[in-house]
Amino acid sequence: MALFSSIEDRARVESEPYAARDVPATIYQAVTRTQERFGSRPAVSFQLLSDPHSRSCTLTWTELHERVTEAANLFRDLGVGPGDCVAYLLPNCPEAVITLLGGATAGIVNPINPLLEAEHIAGILRETRAKVLVTLKAFPKTDVAQKAADAVALAPNVKTILQVDLNRYLAPPKRWLVPLLRPRIKAAHKARVMDFEGAVARHRHDALSFEDRPEDRVAAYFHTGGTTGTPKLAQHKASGMIYNGFLGGTLLFDETDVLMCPLPMFHVFAAYPILMSCVHSGGHLVMPTPAGYRGDGVFDNFWKLIERWRGTFLITVPTAIAALMQRPVDADVSSLRSAISGSAPLPIELYNRFKAATGVEIAEGYGLTEATCLVSCNPVDGLKKVGSVGIPLPYTEVRILRRTPDGFHQCATDEIGEICVSNPGVFEGSTYTETDQNRDLFADGRFLRTGDLGRLDPDGYLWITGRAKDLIIRGGHNIDPAVIEEALASHPAVAFAGAIGQPDAFAGELPCAYVELVGGATVSQDDLLEHARAHIAERAAVPKHIEIMSELPKTAVGKVFKPELRKMAIKRVYDAALEGSGSHVVEVADDKKRGLVAKLSRDPGCDEAAVKQRLGSFTRPWDWS
Repeated sequence: MALFSSIEDRARVESEPYAARDVPATIYQAVTRTQERFGSRPAVSFQLLSDPHSRSCTLTWTELHERVTEAANLFRDLGVGPGDCVAYLLPNCPEAVITLLGGATAGIVNPINPLLEAEHIAGILRETRAKVLVTLKAFPKTDVAQKAADAVALAPNVKTILQVDLNRYLAPPKRWLVPLLRPRIKAAHKARVMDFEGAVARHRHDALSFEDRPEDRVAAYFHTGGTTGTPKLAQHKASGMIYNGFLGGTLLFDETDVLMCPLPMFHVFAAYPILMSCVHSGGHLVMPTPAGYRGDGVFDNFWKLIERWRGTFLITVPTAIAALMQRPVDADVSSLRSAISGSAPLPIELYNRFKAATGVEIAEGYGLTEATCLVSCNPVDGLKKVGSVGIPLPYTEVRILRRTPDGFHQCATDEIGEICVSNPGVFEGSTYTETDQNRDLFADGRFLRTGDLGRLDPDGYLWITGRAKDLIIRGGHNIDPAVIEEALASHPAVAFAGAIGQPDAFAGELPCAYVELVGGATVSQDDLLEHARAHIAERAAVPKHIEIMSELPKTAVGKVFKPELRKMAIKRVYDAALEGSGSHVVEVADDKKRGLVAKLSRDPGCDEAAVKQRLGSFTRPWDWS
């Protein structure tokens, strides 16, 4: 199979209308088709520990099909119909894959990030009206089971909890020790608790107990953080999930490929371009440890893990690449054909270091949760423009639009505007579950407004230049944070940088930056500020404050998590303004309507009038704690 190598490949695929393509109508049909073609080949492999010689588990496509069938039948017996939700709060493991596919077959599946707080998890469970939650049984060194119990206590709509016991993936003697080390779970909910493995085993594995109707319907809810960190729920139709698998299986992978995926199965990157592409192509998905890149010893053992599994594609993000480049390539990685990176821009220095160390090129791609993921990708086997996110994929139309009082106008070549997308993964008009969040979300009725700023170059490559909502507005002057971040990242001691607008009583916002250093490097804030002045042409964009952190807050897929940086900046600025007033910032909290709100203390002798006067010139809201 030819890899995606040029814009001509896209034209070749698009010569046949997508509606005429022989693609499955349902998720279950997709899994069944692959089982019929590649039943004895490996589908999913997992190892609980990062040691390249540790015990592992592999399911063939026939075995995975049986497990998905059992799970779908179980969920239907538990009351999950086509419009009902089964959620899962799981790290990476075979059960996450089984639940995703089985849940989308029986009803609507809702993956949830286990790193969220219990209150956020409960909010998602209530919003989706989930009837069933699949999560972990208590296990050493993880609080997922306790979070699940706390969340279900706040979400009485959840009637059944199915617990996955990771102990089955350990070998003796560690397996014998786990029952002695399990943490006790305090539960205040009234949901029925069942063992996942025992419950699915009591159901048919050779056929569904219900009709798998070939109708296009919502099959998944995925939450997305947004700029305030408050989760929103994007709706995904089965057709969009299958379209993402079609792209990977048509342009990139076949049944001989092994995809190393240490990214979380609660994120669209792993769930669709990776898992659904394997479902389409018959490829082999490998999940090294439940926490993926975050797992103990994963980075130290990663090259040996590629050698163990003979990985052909590495699925990664820039933060992981930077960490890998701090380790020697100490294994045979000659099986690797390519690496695919997403979630954040890839610095060219990092690209060059990776290629020099491994002999493998990285192809950057672009997608978003609201579009069921994939939008564009650099040709894996052709011209890569490092720093761009490549060519819009087949059946995807990207327009760069500028909004004016007269409506949306299409930008010229290389002119920056808002990236707007139309493809089979875009759920027109109803992207989010909350109707209010869909207002003003589409241009010309069908183009999803991504909120990302970018341009299309003369060759049709897409370049992301910033985030519309991330713009720093200094006295009405728009500053792109990427200008600051790129300048700081060019310093040899800086691994990552995140620039935001900090509150200012006069200008509204002033640019500030937070940096994470390369391992073992040292540099002062003054040196970084001097470097910024020398490398930022726009004086207004030079940061007024630079802070060095041991590690920048990041999302599960390696993006710098700017909401946390904004909270830190608000607290720092407001605390300085409140000095001597008898008050300070207790926390900065998310509010659905007002965004980030500073919560203030009333310390002994607090002068409330002084507090109101000192914060009166700031635009960021505050309340008493």
